[in-house]
Amino acid sequence: MNKINSTEVTDGPSRAPHRALFKAMGHSDEDLEKPLVGIANPGSELTPCNIHLPELATASATGIEDAQGLPLEFGTITISDVIATGHSGIKTSLVSREVIADSVELVAISECLDALLTIGGCDKNLPGMLMAAARLDIPSVFLYGGTMLPGHYQEEDVTVQDVFEAVGEYNRGNIDAADLEEIENAACPGPGSCAGMYTANTMAAVSEALGMSPLGSASPPADTDERTAVATQSGRVLMEMLEQEIRPSDVLTEAAFENAITTVSAIGGSTNAVLHLLALAREVGVDLEIDAFDRICKRTPQICNLRPSGGYVMADLHRSGGIPAVLSTLREGGYLDESALTVSGQTIGAELDSYSLPEIDTDVVRPLEDPLYESGAIVVLKGNLAPEGAVTKVTGGDEYVFTGPARVFEDKGTAYSAVKDGDIDDGDVIIVRNEGPSGGPGMPGLLDVSSAIVGRDIEANVALCTDGRFSGATRGPMIGHIAPEAASGGPLAAVQTGDQIRIDIPDRRLDVDLSDKEIASRLTSIEKQSSDESSQVLRKYGMLFDSAAVGATTRIED
Repeated sequence: MNKINSTEVTDGPSRAPHRALFKAMGHSDEDLEKPLVGIANPGSELTPCNIHLPELATASATGIEDAQGLPLEFGTITISDVIATGHSGIKTSLVSREVIADSVELVAISECLDALLTIGGCDKNLPGMLMAAARLDIPSVFLYGGTMLPGHYQEEDVTVQDVFEAVGEYNRGNIDAADLEEIENAACPGPGSCAGMYTANTMAAVSEALGMSPLGSASPPADTDERTAVATQSGRVLMEMLEQEIRPSDVLTEAAFENAITTVSAIGGSTNAVLHLLALAREVGVDLEIDAFDRICKRTPQICNLRPSGGYVMADLHRSGGIPAVLSTLREGGYLDESALTVSGQTIGAELDSYSLPEIDTDVVRPLEDPLYESGAIVVLKGNLAPEGAVTKVTGGDEYVFTGPARVFEDKGTAYSAVKDGDIDDGDVIIVRNEGPSGGPGMPGLLDVSSAIVGRDIEANVALCTDGRFSGATRGPMIGHIAPEAASGGPLAAVQTGDQIRIDIPDRRLDVDLSDKEIASRLTSIEKQSSDESSQVLRKYGMLFDSAAVGATTRIED
């Protein structure tokens, strides 16, 4: 079995001190003749997405050992996007993606690892682990922790999305405290990532469509024997990948990214996939631009009836064949590039040829001739308010046009209070700025604000525009990722309350009714604000982040 890097720490007389430390951990000379295989495990008691990951790490180690590798588990951080929402902690979310990627890269370099199995549960684990693999370019497989099952309330499936929206219903007076508590107690029944096609499940589907995870590995729920079996299989696949000397750069090609975006369109996935795929492409040197999302989603139907835009959850998709059912359906219509290589060493087309699908529930995965929507939900807007682009998620057609006066808020906290207190008028375009990658800092999600809008049942009468981002559970007319961001001198900084904002989905435009001259004049008169952020880590990463239009990475260019 190949040892790509580890001879640097295991071979020769000069490495006796290194071997001594390995032996202190119970490893023998025979062990050290095997490839050193890292298992990056962000397991923790901070979030149900990750609480069970140590068991999966153990199962994956079994697969590695069976194939004559030496598994070496190490930890890295995680945060819970949901628990961080609604307070300043949400600024840490996107930063955690970078910290995860950085930490895994550091360990793999320092320990001279030959291969890498990365595990992820909560939202930013997944792109962070994939980014680390892309940077290191050693044989790597990604293992998802699996979805949470939905809870049940009044004979209906409920997820954490319903709890957020119930808070809005409570603030509106439509439900009482007892109802809210009952929904809270029902929504999250056990381990795993949030149950709908929110960010974690979207990125799990993406990892499979990219070819970085074994086919069929994204959808088995967390608390099942199937998920444990996937972990063991992933360890074996990684060792085969090492034997064949397949690296992430062989898998993460332009064709793979096109397949991933096509899959995001088909499943009705999270807008956060735009950020993460742009960031990942940048790590591996693939020239992916934000406009590709609009181009691909415009031509690709949404065939999955999944929350937040549909009625089902990831566990329902699993019983209907999971991501292979989606990919197979897309292949029938010629939407999939079958030549893309996967971690198995086979093309994705060859893998689908040999994959055995269960009977597909056509209400969960719709046939191409009867899709949920004729085109994908993700839309990229440009205009004088978003010269580099903005991202929104549209369902039910792309005829949406909205014009209204701006209601400007300098941060999401004051915007949330205004929505919660009913201090928003019909027709308003809520502008929340200084929440971008640098301005936030950290590009915090606005799930609390968007959920409050839905909870107050005003989403049909108002719109929300921000240089921040949204949760995968967001629905309604919410436009994020506006770039350049306000803190970087983008046009969003020039908007004043009362300015007319026009959102035109058919023409893919986002504009403020101001001349270029007026925008420039206003921007000139704005004094650059020094950050009042007290957190050292947030300030540091805030200084390093680049535009959302290229993935909000902290990558240092050559």
